Order: sequence, then C-alpha cells, then structure tokens
Amino acid sequence: MKKLIVAGIGAGSYDGLTVGAVKALEGADLIVGYTVYCDLIKPYFPDKEFISTPMMREIERCRIALEHAASGKLTVMICSGDAGIYGMASPVLELAAEYEVEVEIIPGVTAAASGAALLGSPITADFSVISLSDLLTPMEKIEKRIECAAMADQCIVIYNPSSRKRADHLKKACEIVMKHQSPQTVCGVARNIGRDGESCSVMTLAELAEYQADMFTTVFIGNSSTKEINGKMVTPRGYRNE
Repeated sequence: MKKLIVAGIGAGSYDGLTVGAVKALEGADLIVGYTVYCDLIKPYFPDKEFISTPMMREIERCRIALEHAASGKLTVMICSGDAGIYGMASPVLELAAEYEVEVEIIPGVTAAASGAALLGSPITADFSVISLSDLLTPMEKIEKRIECAAMADQCIVIYNPSSRKRADHLKKACEIVMKHQSPQTVCGVARNIGRDGESCSVMTLAELAEYQADMFTTVFIGNSSTKEINGKMVTPRGYRNE
C-alpha cells in the first residue's frame, strides 16, 4: 500500500529534528506543510520538492498530501513540534481511508519538552498541556480544564497563550489557577524555542498574569512543590536525597 508519513519537526531547527524525521525527509519525494514550517526546513533539504499552504487551510493541506501519496510519491507532511500534539496526525488519519493510503506517524519534540529543557525541569511530575486557542474548543471548556488541573495541583503547560484577538486569555488562566494555588507559585515562559531570539524567564504566578505573551511563547505553571533553584524552574520528582 502507498504511504504518507506525518512527521513532527520540533521547533524547525536541524538540531531539533529526530533521527527518524531526518531519515523520512531525506527519503521523501515531496514535503507538504504550512508555509512557515516549510520555510524553516528548506535550507536543510534544498533539493526536495515542497508544497505549502497558508494558515487555516489545514484540511486542504491534508488532502494534497494524501493525493500525492496515493499517486505513488513518497510524501511527508510536516508539523511543528509533534504531529500528534495539536498537529496534523489526527485529520490525516481521519481522511486516509478515502485514499487507501497507509499513514506512518513520526514523533517530534513538542514545545512542552523543548521549553522545559530551557527552563530547567518544570514538568518532572504529572502535568497537563492546555491550549488557550478557542478557535476549535469553546473557552468555557478550556477554563474548566485549567481549573481541574489547578485543583489537582498539576503543573500546567500552556500553548497558544495569546494573540491579538486573545490578549487577555493568559491573565484569565492565571486568575483561575490562583483560586487554587499561591500567587507565588513558580512559573516560567520560553519564547522562540530553537529559533533566533530564543529566551526564557522564571517568574511568579502573579507576575505571569501580567506577562505579555504571544503565539511564540510556551508557558509553564508550576505546582505547589515547584521551586526556583539557581535561576532554573524545578519540580521535584520526589526521590529521597540521602
């Protein structure tokens, strides 16, 4: 059966690609993806054919990739981070039966992992990953998920914390968490992970509520055990230090 590979590319830098992703891209006849992601990896695979589509044309992009795979081209669809975490793996799998194409998913390094590495070790214990984008999920449901995670004293990783239309979403999320956690809870932000301008900062939950995040920012909210140690955000795993 003909195959479509869906590969996560991490942040888009060569160092952030898994070996599996590199092998898939090196062997591809065609690479399909969102325009920004294609532009990020083109310098590393200059001889490959690319087809890209802009934001908000995800289903069209999936069908393009599936059609080319069905025609016999070894096609790789790329996603930032991991393809199965807010990525294109699920819509591809939903559509694949129409094309009689086998789908292989290659994992990538999601921002929860790469951002955590910048900050220290903020998600060593149980954590939730929640997107503040309400394009596909009602805000009421997002707020409930945040509250449940805060009540359970879980660390929380927040994707898509802010945009021009959602400038106050992160503040609202922090206010929900502060109903159950101290305003002094250790938090952190990582921005432009693996790209030019990469940065990270550790701050309190109260300070995070006033932080001006953007769509290039990944937010980390600690639990009641999270500490700042030498400028790093650390959530203890609980091993005994003897």
